[in-house]
Amino acid sequence: MSKQTYIPSLLKLFCQFGYEGVTLSKISQATGLGKASLYHHFPGGKAQMAEAALVEVNHWLETNILQLVDGPEMPIAKFQSMCEEVSQFFDRGQNSCLWAVLVMQQSSDDLFHPQISWGFSQWIEAIAKVLISAGLDETLAKERGEDAIVAIQGALILSRGLKDFAPFERILKQLPQQLCHGI
Repeated sequence: MSKQTYIPSLLKLFCQFGYEGVTLSKISQATGLGKASLYHHFPGGKAQMAEAALVEVNHWLETNILQLVDGPEMPIAKFQSMCEEVSQFFDRGQNSCLWAVLVMQQSSDDLFHPQISWGFSQWIEAIAKVLISAGLDETLAKERGEDAIVAIQGALILSRGLKDFAPFERILKQLPQQLCHGI
């Protein structure tokens, strides 16, 4: 099997345990691969495995969010579709965000900051671009993009902390109208 086969398991593990909490034993158990096979597929070890999980998340962003909000629909429809995709990706708030998990651990943030920053920045810029095209001031559009990511990430954390996923779904339901307010 190709190493791509193991990326969903790696993504789940790093989201659940963070970089520091994931051990090769946990990875071996989740993937069914021995340590030698893991190093065959990922010669760079755990760092390369986490990098592969990040690449997967950033690929999701590019193909399912950035392309979606770049489509021909009206802004509200773009943001509704974006929120539906976000809800699916995070399993209605039950899955953690890999970017958030890694950025909160100093060692993994040091290793992966450029990829994490790229993801957040691209998402914010994509939202702002839609809003600017709809006539919103550039500064306000960027602020709304940032606020959208803060709302999504905060709702993920709150929902996971409460083990109540209604706040995440509520935020995603309200977000398109909030982003498009006044345009």
